[in-house]
Amino acid sequence: MLNQTNRHVPLTALLILIVGGLTIGPVLMLIIGSFSEGIGAIGKFTLDKYISAYGNPNLPTTLTNTVIFVLGTSVFSTVLGAFLAYLSVRTDIPLKGLFSFLPIVPMMIPHVLFSSAWIALLNPTNGMFNVMLRNLFGLARGPFNIYSLGGMIFLEGMLDLPVTYLVMAPAMVSFDTKLEEAARVSGASNFHTLRTVTLPVLKPAILATFTLAIIRSLASFAVPRMVGVPGRIYVLTTHIHRIISIGWSPDYGQAAAIGLIVLAVAIVLVYLYRRLISESAQFVTVTGKGFRPTEIKLGRAKYPLFIVCLLFFAFLVVIPLATLIYMSFLPYTMVPSARAFSMMSLDNWKTVINSARMLSALKNSAFLAIVGATVAILLSIFVAYIIVKVKSKASTFLESLTFLSFSFPGMIIGVGFMWFLVKTPLYATLGGLLVAYVGTYLPYGVRPLRSAFTQIDEELEESARVFGASFLRSLRDIVVPLLAPAVISAWVLTAAMFIRELSVSVVLSRPGTEVLTVEIMKLADDGLWGQVAALGLIMVALSTILVAGANLLKLPLAQSRVKKIKTESTSGSSAIPVP
Repeated sequence: MLNQTNRHVPLTALLILIVGGLTIGPVLMLIIGSFSEGIGAIGKFTLDKYISAYGNPNLPTTLTNTVIFVLGTSVFSTVLGAFLAYLSVRTDIPLKGLFSFLPIVPMMIPHVLFSSAWIALLNPTNGMFNVMLRNLFGLARGPFNIYSLGGMIFLEGMLDLPVTYLVMAPAMVSFDTKLEEAARVSGASNFHTLRTVTLPVLKPAILATFTLAIIRSLASFAVPRMVGVPGRIYVLTTHIHRIISIGWSPDYGQAAAIGLIVLAVAIVLVYLYRRLISESAQFVTVTGKGFRPTEIKLGRAKYPLFIVCLLFFAFLVVIPLATLIYMSFLPYTMVPSARAFSMMSLDNWKTVINSARMLSALKNSAFLAIVGATVAILLSIFVAYIIVKVKSKASTFLESLTFLSFSFPGMIIGVGFMWFLVKTPLYATLGGLLVAYVGTYLPYGVRPLRSAFTQIDEELEESARVFGASFLRSLRDIVVPLLAPAVISAWVLTAAMFIRELSVSVVLSRPGTEVLTVEIMKLADDGLWGQVAALGLIMVALSTILVAGANLLKLPLAQSRVKKIKTESTSGSSAIPVP
């Protein structure tokens, strides 16, 4: 182990420098920027930015809105995620396998598109659903207003459902309901059993889920920007965006001063989340192989709950996508009718496709998704390898640096990268966006690869080195082929995150480096909902093509690479044998 640790010291040091630059670098520059006079006057220190930022009379209202939005969203998404996880994991609900998959489908729909669809439905003045209710019941105005804190909480809570579900589902699997049955046999009521058995066992998972939901909603930008700003409801992320987007001279110093507080809170929450996850091991109630969780019979409630789950799926996927498809063929938002269908055309699609700016945004997003994700995964392979295979203080430090990005709200770290890149040739370029994307989303590549590396026996590499293979040769010809499915899955996840990214892009993108999400936001600001829908569906199609193509390659690539290794080893044509 000592020899292996020493052998990888140069690589470990290099990775610490790279990852540290991508994570610590923007944070340090954010701190320096908050004390600087301006983006072009780094080093001329002043406290004016803090005085102006925290003396803003709108800040107390913004903080109040942020607390209500974050707590409301977190409670809603945690309860919803726990409810669906319980039904899909522990009960005999019909099609439970399907319902274990449906909650994660919204991860493929960018938040800016999800918000656009519901704005078209629940806009208080001309939202299609509100207009239908006004016409049907003779109301003076529509009963729903998406431009409200309630609307923001509803949308963000639905969008955070995949995350809360994925955290709660494993906890439901590892909880043995025989404990509840024993309590009831002993005479405990359902409420007493819930209070003394169920909730204490699930408490760490529930608290971890709630904490993670707080982190995500605190960093949320798409929903507050699309829904809150038109309703004049500002939270911290949109407050920061307003500081850097209004006026002729954006004040990045004030943005940094506010952002540091948000970043500090997020880091504390991430630390708390990891502590809660580690403590959950103390509450494991399932041990041994072959365990199958007890299935709870729902009885008469089975089909009503099944319908409720179908409604959730409709709200998450069917209604938003159907609304976008419908709007993309109309000149403006209209309630479905014979007149509306007669006015359908391809004009929105033609406008979007023939727009030089939109085509540029499409190319830039495709470049960042394909090239950016490839760069991120290549870096992730080496980082994950060192974290898993090299047991040292340096590798532990590298792991901490890597996962520090989880605590970075996109809007805040975007401002940090602005300060980080301003004196470099990458400033205001597509390369600068690529660097920021990789630094922000690196954990999404490292986490699945770290799990995959733990399954690769070190004897495979040692056998290769005995026959004279270098580290890179053994990694390329032995380890990576065996990891092909995991590598492609990590690449797909990273590419999807890059396509839908908004909060970092809205800070760093400039003319010539536009991306699809920023252009969709601009079209929405202009009320061009038909073009929003058309461009958004193109973005969804791009994501789907990338995911489908990568998955089609995954299994054949893995099989062909492993077959090649075995063939070379048995024929003696390669210097690297496979045991």
